[in-house]
Amino acid sequence: MHLNRRLMLQESALGFGSVALTSMLLEDSLASEPHRRLPQPHHAATARSIIFLFMSGAPGQTDTFDPKPTLSKLDGQRVPDSIAATVPNIPRSGVESKLFGSPFSFRQYGESGIPVSSLFPHTAELVDEMCVVRSLNHRVPVHGPGECIALTGTGVGDRPSMGAWMNYGLGSAGQNLPGFMVFLSNVTGPPPQLPGWGAGFLPPRYQGTLVDGNKGVPYTEMPGGYTDSNRRRQLDFINEMNRRHLDRQGPDSELEARIASYELGYRMQASAPEVFELSQESAQTREMYGLDQKETAEFGTHCLLARRLVERGVRCIQLRNGGWDAHSSLTSNHLKGGKQTDQPIAALLRNLKQRGLLDTTLVVWGGEFGRTPTIEGARTGNSRGRDHSPSGYTMWLAGGGVKGGQIIGATDELGYVPIERPLTPADMHATLLHALGIDQHRLAWSHNNRDEIPTVFGGEVIHEAFGLSADRAMRRDHTESDPR
Repeated sequence: MHLNRRLMLQESALGFGSVALTSMLLEDSLASEPHRRLPQPHHAATARSIIFLFMSGAPGQTDTFDPKPTLSKLDGQRVPDSIAATVPNIPRSGVESKLFGSPFSFRQYGESGIPVSSLFPHTAELVDEMCVVRSLNHRVPVHGPGECIALTGTGVGDRPSMGAWMNYGLGSAGQNLPGFMVFLSNVTGPPPQLPGWGAGFLPPRYQGTLVDGNKGVPYTEMPGGYTDSNRRRQLDFINEMNRRHLDRQGPDSELEARIASYELGYRMQASAPEVFELSQESAQTREMYGLDQKETAEFGTHCLLARRLVERGVRCIQLRNGGWDAHSSLTSNHLKGGKQTDQPIAALLRNLKQRGLLDTTLVVWGGEFGRTPTIEGARTGNSRGRDHSPSGYTMWLAGGGVKGGQIIGATDELGYVPIERPLTPADMHATLLHALGIDQHRLAWSHNNRDEIPTVFGGEVIHEAFGLSADRAMRRDHTESDPR
């Protein structure tokens, strides 16, 4: 019987199909791949791993980390013409609506005195570890494309996610787990965008592995009746058949990923179950992350697992928490989101610091855009909400070489648009890559006869996030760069 490609893949699945497209190639295959540079940084890295705390649905900047006293004073009034004239002409800007002062109070924390909303009393205690970036902006006020912009660089959804680029550029520091892992919590409101952890035009093995926080990586339990030795013999036989087929057919990224997935799957059968066995953690640690509370248990579990994965060399971990889309009832919506995430995030930062991991782990917080300073529609009282506002919003960074206790950029007195140090998602992506030692212009993949880079057209590294001036950073990079 002729063994075609489709039949070959079907016959050799053996339970690892869902892992096949989320894994790395064997190291000997990596070295032989024509497009592939061996995993090594372009310059000295400040971080080994990244944890992206992605708040899907978009928390309001004026309700979280960018307080606006003037907005509260003008509550219920129209947007002043002087500010309305500066707002980009994009749909849903809300400049014709009435202003909505934040229902949350702010106070200064830490030696830096950075103000933080009452939504985050636990996280606020670690503000001296954080670099708050208040001047991000783009022009797409729709969740799906906005999420793609935040996680891939463009709103089309056809490019690799940043996690995939990082996985491609450096691989995983560990051998028994994927280099890029993704957790979803509170999946309400806008649906998760698969490109946010997809590989795009990169080989499929670089995409994120979607993980169940309670069950771990799918299909990693050893099948009943198997021992390590007979499973190894079975795997060797399957791989030999697949490689013979690959030799006859020529390069095939899906089949190569499948071969790699068998090897990684075998290694995960021995190591992955232990990673997700949280009973090994002390009662004090579990309580610190909020695993004993209904509101915080899910996201707290994911944050604790992120710490455990960093310890095991996983390069990029994305924790997506949904439900922040507050078109109405913003007060109750954001209170719920804050309750779900505040304690776990603070625990993650503290725990990383206690274990000496925060210095080499870059933690990033933010959503796909911000929210308008105005009321959406004619709602009143506690039913008031805000529309989408990509023209000015906030993210923060902590650890991984970042200089904490500082604010970068500023928006106008109502929180509509940046008036100081305007930055884009591409700038943020360039900065995250830079922290890992990756030069955005030197990591490339040939696609449709074009050398594609992670930031599409390039972004500006936010050097001051690391406490460096642009000139000083350029001199340092030039000195430390690989001369290739």
